[in-house]
Amino acid sequence: MPSINVKGMTCNHCRMSVTKTLESLPGVTNVNVDLLTGTASFDAAQPLDPAVVKKAIEKIGFEVVA
Repeated sequence: MPSINVKGMTCNHCRMSVTKTLESLPGVTNVNVDLLTGTASFDAAQPLDPAVVKKAIEKIGFEVVA
């Protein structure tokens, strides 16, 4: 299960925005976004290019950090 660190999430609305964005990517299911840890994990039916995930998250105003 891939996991990413997302910077800038502060509320439930932020969590839902990240969840919906990840769910919109092809083959992504079982998205879990944790505000306390600032992480998002998900299942992917096929390998995802990390740059695609990063671009999708940054497009909605958050930052993917290492």
